Amino acid sequence: MPSTRRYTIEEFLGTTNFSGASFSADGARILVSSDASGIYNACAIATTGGSALPLTHSTEDSIYAVSYFPADDRFLYRSDRGGNELEHLYVQTPDREVTDLTPGANLKAIFYGWAHDDRSFYFGTNERDPRYFDVYEYDVESLQRQLVFPNNDGYDFAGATPDRRHLALARMETTADSDIYLWDVAESRMHPITEHDGDINHHPAGFTPDGESMLCLTDRDSEFTYLMRYRLGPGTYEELVVAEWDVTFARLSKHGSYLAVGVNNDARTELLLHHAHTMKRLPLPSVPNAEIRAVSFSHDETRMAFYASSSKTPSDLFVSDVAGSEPICLTRSLNEAINAEDLVEGTVVRFNSYDEAEIPGILYRPADAAGDTPAPALVFVHGGPGGQSRVGYDALTQFLVNHGYLVYAINNRGSSGYGKTFFHMDDRKHGDADLDDVVECKKMLVATGYVDEGSIGVIGGSYGGYMVLAALAFRPEAFEVGVDIFGISNWYRTLQNMPVWWESARKALEQEMGDFDDEEFFRAKSPFFHAERIIKPLAVLQGANDPRVLKIESDEIVEAVRANGVPVEYVLFDDEGHGFVKRENQVRGYQAILEFLDRHLARAGRR
Repeated sequence: MPSTRRYTIEEFLGTTNFSGASFSADGARILVSSDASGIYNACAIATTGGSALPLTHSTEDSIYAVSYFPADDRFLYRSDRGGNELEHLYVQTPDREVTDLTPGANLKAIFYGWAHDDRSFYFGTNERDPRYFDVYEYDVESLQRQLVFPNNDGYDFAGATPDRRHLALARMETTADSDIYLWDVAESRMHPITEHDGDINHHPAGFTPDGESMLCLTDRDSEFTYLMRYRLGPGTYEELVVAEWDVTFARLSKHGSYLAVGVNNDARTELLLHHAHTMKRLPLPSVPNAEIRAVSFSHDETRMAFYASSSKTPSDLFVSDVAGSEPICLTRSLNEAINAEDLVEGTVVRFNSYDEAEIPGILYRPADAAGDTPAPALVFVHGGPGGQSRVGYDALTQFLVNHGYLVYAINNRGSSGYGKTFFHMDDRKHGDADLDDVVECKKMLVATGYVDEGSIGVIGGSYGGYMVLAALAFRPEAFEVGVDIFGISNWYRTLQNMPVWWESARKALEQEMGDFDDEEFFRAKSPFFHAERIIKPLAVLQGANDPRVLKIESDEIVEAVRANGVPVEYVLFDDEGHGFVKRENQVRGYQAILEFLDRHLARAGRR
């Protein structure tokens, strides 16, 4: 087997990340976000190909493109300050004049979408009540707004009928139970349309252009979510797309001719394209060895833009005719210095856990891992709770695998994508039932024959970071090292200080996590209060502006573990929040992780 070239973190992060895709009014360009400058900015890419043209030039705070205006070259973007998540909505003209459409301090704005006639758009802000997002409509010509729904009880906007008469609203009772409502704008009256008994989830997915129907996702009488149509007049339902996995999104083209549906097929996105009126399946553009996702249609419905990626290649933007022409690749994300053949494919691997529950995950095996050269390994725990590790490109994972570390991205019980029974198996058992899955997967890794039994560590971010700390505190001999990326160390404090705009999800979080006021319950599962048990080396990465996991969470666990005489590496970013988006910070953080592992994990198996 030829040896694999080792790449530096600078080479891995020399890759350019793109996201978003909004067609210009004339269909000649697509608006995207790109971090080519080292920080996200808005760019335009011609649909015929060519280099991305920068439209914004921020050097301090990331700018994320939202949408072109439907009839001119103005565009919307969103941006916060240093990762504090208090995003405002901005409009920029072709001559670079920028207007903050949602001015004010300590407010957060959310773009919801365009009215069907393109003469206005909807957005939400929590300026009136920090807990909830009122819905406003903004006129595209005057840039004047009007309040269309005063939100006093935690509803989420999900679309408007073409005549603007009704808004679709969603309301979550628990993570297992949610409903859809229609708000009559003219009469200021609410109509529930999914009243039911028991735990059933319902999520609006948009109105049809004729205004007669709404698309909805539901798990009524099913383990998995499927797509249905609700007819507003008679109030009847019909199934549209049912799969053996969760249907995760449905998107209609402008005039309702085409319907794109995403299915979460064993941690991969499976895209289905239909003639919306007949539901006849259409062939997808051919992109070998890649999954297609994030579809958007041009205004005239003749073309579609989409992203395609694989474990070895980051997301690239393509455009093709809906009729099925050969797609044009508009971006080349992977750094040209990296040979994709040196990277590794993720493989879905399952194991039976301590109670025989089947647990899936994604295995990334270094090319040189073998029986006579076993590799050190990392169990990578995703965020959430309730997230999912998915097959696809991840720079940190590929960087670590390229440097000899096997990575198993576990989808422990409580992960989404495997049915609602599996999703709720860890309710109020966090840091216990799910943690034991993380520990149990070590047996599967050792059984492969190419993992060094004495060199297995655990890594994760956000809730996954909490699981790292929980593993070191509550199963202190299970792993040789832990890498905590903005993880929770004190649950009681975190839940008491959750962002105020999460209020609509409070009841659902309590149903899953436990009563927020039960301090004794949360102290028992908070690693900080058991830090004296942590005896293995720990690395911690934290953004100072994180509004979800406060900096003190990391400060205190670092201080407590250092008091044990245990090696601790602490990397703090003063200009980041919940996630690190600036390339220079990613370079520093990811390199620090590798050096920490090389010192404390790669050597562990030789001790």
